[in-house]
Parts: sequence; C-alpha cells; structure tokens
Amino acid sequence: MTETKNIYDFIIVGSGIGGLVSAALLGMEGHSVLVLEKNHQIGGSLQVFSRDKCVFDTGVHYIGSLDEGENLHQIFKYLGIISELNMMRLDDDAFDIIRFADGREYKHAQGYDKFQSQLISDFPDEENAIREFCAKVKEICDHFPLYNLESEDDSVNYVNNPEVLSINAWDYLGSITKNQRLRAVLLGNGVLYAGDRSTTPLYVVSLILNSYLNGSYRMINGGSQIARQLTKKIHTLGGKVLKHQDVCEAKYTGGNVSSVLTKNGEEYFGVNFISNVNPKRTIEMFGKDHFRAAYRNRLNKIKNTVSSFMLYLSFKEESFEYFNSNRYIYKIDDVWDTVDYSDAVWPETLYVCTPASTNQGKWAESMTVMAYMNYDEVAQWGESFNTVAVAGERGEEYEQFKKEKEEIVLKELEKTYPDIRKSIKGIYSSTPLTYKDYIGTDDGSLYGILKDSNNIMYSKINARTRVPNLYLTGQNIVFHGILGSTIGSLVTCFNFIDRKELIEKIKQA
Repeated sequence: MTETKNIYDFIIVGSGIGGLVSAALLGMEGHSVLVLEKNHQIGGSLQVFSRDKCVFDTGVHYIGSLDEGENLHQIFKYLGIISELNMMRLDDDAFDIIRFADGREYKHAQGYDKFQSQLISDFPDEENAIREFCAKVKEICDHFPLYNLESEDDSVNYVNNPEVLSINAWDYLGSITKNQRLRAVLLGNGVLYAGDRSTTPLYVVSLILNSYLNGSYRMINGGSQIARQLTKKIHTLGGKVLKHQDVCEAKYTGGNVSSVLTKNGEEYFGVNFISNVNPKRTIEMFGKDHFRAAYRNRLNKIKNTVSSFMLYLSFKEESFEYFNSNRYIYKIDDVWDTVDYSDAVWPETLYVCTPASTNQGKWAESMTVMAYMNYDEVAQWGESFNTVAVAGERGEEYEQFKKEKEEIVLKELEKTYPDIRKSIKGIYSSTPLTYKDYIGTDDGSLYGILKDSNNIMYSKINARTRVPNLYLTGQNIVFHGILGSTIGSLVTCFNFIDRKELIEKIKQA
C-alpha cells in the first residue's frame, strides 16, 4: 500500500539517536516529521535485548555529561526527557578502572580535581605531566564551541585553529611523560573510541574523557529508554516513528528527492530528507548517480573503526557482586596496540561491566564483556542476515565459532574473577555480523568512520550533500557516542533552525 495523503516537512531514515534527536528538534520548531526504521526496535545502538529476565545493552553501556548543567544533560532537558530517564551515577572515585596483567589497578575518578589527585597518588613523580594533560584536555575542548553550547563567534575554535585536530594523542602523551604505565592508564579506556597509537587524534580523547569526568551514568534497565522517550516526544509533537520500514530507493523530481520507497512497497513523500544511516549505505539507498564519483570514492576509501565480539552473562541469584564502575582489563601495557590484535593472544583487552537494574543492590544480575574483533573473522558468513525483523540462519559452523570465542573470553575473565563460572546461569554472544545487520555498517564498525590525525580533513563528513534536500546526521558528523551523535543532530538541524537561537533555547531550558 502507498501512502499519498501526507507530504512531510522532514523524513528521517534511521532511528538511531541522531535521527530521533533531529526529528524531535525539528518537531519542536513546528515541522512535520516522519522517522522510518527498518528494524523491529527503534534506537540504533540504543537497542537492548532480554535473556533470563536480564536486560542487555547492545551498544551503549554508560554515558557522560549527564551531571546537572552539562551539555548532554542540558540538551536532554530542552528535549523534555531528562526527568524521565532512570539513571545510576557511577562511583565518584572510580567510574573506570584500568587493570593490567600484573594485577595493578588504576582508577579514573569523576571530576578533574579527583581525577588528578587519584592519579597523582599513584604516580607521585608525574604530577606535572598529569596536570598538563588535564589542562590540555580542557584547552582542546574550549576549541569546540558547540560542545560547550556556545556560538562560533569566538576566534578560539577549531575552525580558526585547525591544528588542534591533527594532534596525535599517543604522541602527545609521549611528549609530556616517559612513564609508559602512566600513558597506558591515561589512555586505558580507549576501547570507548577504538584508540589507536598511529591515528587517534587528541581531540577525540579530550571530548570523550571530558564528558565522562562531568557525569558518568548507567541507564537502569538499558539505554533503550532514551529512544522510547524521544519517540514519545516526537509523537506528542504530531510526528511519526514507524518500524519495519526498510528504505531501499529514492525518487527524484528536478534534482531533489521527492519520496522514498521501502521494501514492503510503501512510498513516503517529503520536502526534506535526513539520513541517519552510514554515509556509504546512504549513497546506495538514494542512488549513487546523484553523488559525485570523487565523493563516492573518498567514502569508499575511508576506514571504519573496529568492531567487537560481545559476551553476555546472566547470573544466578546473589552469586556475583555488582560493581558500579567499568573495568578495562589488559594483557599488555601497550594499550593502543590492541586494535590490531594478534589472533594467538586474543583478546588482548576486555571491557567489563555489570548493568544496573531497578532497585540495584549488592548483587549483579548480569555482566557484559566486549573484546575487539575484526570483521575478517566473520566475513565468510557475511552474506547471511539475521534480525528480529528479518530472521535468518548463519549455520552450525558460525554457532561453533561463537562457542569457541565465548570459551576463550571466559578463560580470560577467570584470571580476574576466578570463581565466575559458579555464578553463571546463561551465556550469550554476538559478533560484528550483529552490528552489520542491526546498525547498517558494512563491517559492523563500533564507532563509525575512523578519525585520523594524519589526515583529519579526509575523514570529515559534511551534513550537507550534493542533493539539495538530502542531509546526513549521526555519529559520523562530529564524533561518535550518545553525546557525539546528539551534537551531530544539532549540526544537521542548524541548516533549518537559527544556530544562535537554538543554542540559547537549550542553554535556557
């Protein structure tokens, strides 16, 4: 059946947080909006699933900048959802814990003062380096006005000072300290952004670390509540969010997109279109002939960040204690050599957390474990497809592959938690193929396009496209994560909403 009655001001393809925030912001300005999602569940990386009565996040395990007055808190407040979110603040003294093979653990505390004092107690001879690092993080963040909910009138910004984008994080740390363990500790939560010594810019580290120092929280019973609240907001404003709408083609009139078609035969008409889908997939969807060959070639050459293997454990009642921090467990001290891991010693690093549940007490209900995994390891099953919306099978060989990887990760976990198997009720896992199918990236990339300090402009993606009424949003516009994707939504919406007015509304919310 074809819908012909409505011509929406904006049609947003993809219901990741970038698409949902864009829809809500535009709806608040009086525009009619329609969000089309191919999956059974909205939210992109905010999606969750349930096993053994435990809720597991697929992509968002903790969120920063949620203290009162911080940028994400303020944006969510303006959107009218902050009071509806059920959150748990991570430990002040240790929102992250970095653990090494020698058993030593180092804590990242919330707030710059605690963060510095904790590290200085561990590295008393490195006080100057620690303070210099923190000062540099703040300095770089000041170069991103929108990140600070300010306009770009100030000359101190990355546009006027583009050199700040090209500072390599690993090299910078090496210039202020020769203490290899300190550098590893300061960059130890690099799993958050797939930190790599040869490419990761210091600005990525700074924007992300600063956000976690200013309010790190877990979403109780999963991050999907953010997507639900945004959807509710969109509906309240008269917009629509439709599931099971896999956009496969676009129609054009006079060089502009006039409608999109879905695989189930629906056609939706709009004035403007925003894609929250990976840029490469967007070109396929909207027709490659409408984009310059040079643009297509550049996108095809840009590398994506690595993907992951995820292990999900449900626990027997009152058998494993909950910990209100995140654990990064390393086999090697060179923490940023783990992206290009060796198969012989995989996994070289693990991210471990115990998700928070309603009325969280002493005991954990579950555990989530993440290990880097390159898409090449599962490429032989790449033609398969399996989601709730479109069920499929990958075969016994794939299931055996997952079982073998589960066992390897469990053995690694036992080095830190020797008795963990006694607590386990259920074991579940996912691979890069899961991210490929649900999120829509060719290789299941965790954090979208790789930001390369060696050629930072090469990986820059503009919200505008060559098609006059087609725009992009999501984690590839500014930087990844909930905060990065949300700021990316602001950048997209500035094409339709006065920048200064919107920023002021958010600040005054």
